[in-house]
Amino acid sequence: MIPTERQQRPISTDMLTAFVLVAQNRSVSQTADALGVGKGLISKRIAQLEEKLGIILFSRSSRKIVLTPAGETYLAYAQRALSEIAGGLERVRALKSELTGSLRLTAPVSWGQRVLARHLPPFLKLHPAVEIELILSDKIMDLAAERMDIAFRWSASATGELKNTPIISVPWMLTASPDYLAAHGLPTAPLDLSGHSCLYYRRDSSDDNWVLGCDRIQSERGREKIPVRVSTRYAVDNAEAVLDAALAGLGIALLPDYLSDAALRDGSLVKVLPEWTPLTKFGSHIVALITPERMNFSRNKALLDFLLAAMETETQT
Repeated sequence: MIPTERQQRPISTDMLTAFVLVAQNRSVSQTADALGVGKGLISKRIAQLEEKLGIILFSRSSRKIVLTPAGETYLAYAQRALSEIAGGLERVRALKSELTGSLRLTAPVSWGQRVLARHLPPFLKLHPAVEIELILSDKIMDLAAERMDIAFRWSASATGELKNTPIISVPWMLTASPDYLAAHGLPTAPLDLSGHSCLYYRRDSSDDNWVLGCDRIQSERGREKIPVRVSTRYAVDNAEAVLDAALAGLGIALLPDYLSDAALRDGSLVKVLPEWTPLTKFGSHIVALITPERMNFSRNKALLDFLLAAMETETQT
């Protein structure tokens, strides 16, 4: 059978874009509005793609547009093809001109405020045609649904589905004000913490179960780990507020180094149980998570390279 002229036409990005957007929106009219074209053109492009493939992509037997099994299978390939085309365009643009486009980022509130936010202005100065939208939130977002380019998260929240790039190590420590320790005594062992008021970022009831590890003390299982059930007079879901409470002398605080370092240097906080390392549910690093379709964007790679270099320089000074 000799292919018709229509069947010989290559599949266009317009066809793929129409198909992917209709599959995502479940609506021809919404897709037409998003692309600024008529509904008839969207339907025509999908019909051309179906003719080219020789399959039916959507079931139109009801008011709702539903992907057929063949459509569901082909959707992943169409998304990947559009991603590769967009990534290739980004690379070509990077070769012939400066970086352009927008970056949509999300990061934990306290780390984003204290660390990430001070590194973004220098990056923007280097790349005047790049725009950044930074959303600070401790909630775990769906990167694809929220159209996020990069999510900076604690290493414990990383998943195998996303590209995971460690950005910086974040040690955790126990600290308290000299006034609090003078009034309540200095703990000398992890289990002593159960008799103190403890301050920590609290999201659920399991957060009052702390685990401390000590490399100097080894057991048959390796590093000694001691679980401790702690209590608090002040429950808060904001790390900055935990720091403020520790400075006010309300208890022994579990804090990351980027929040406690300045207070440790000026003496307003001191370390508690310095030989013991808190093993938190957050993990020990901040990582950058990127969806597969955005890994090839040159502006994403440029930002990550910039941050890795900046963080490394900062830790060495």
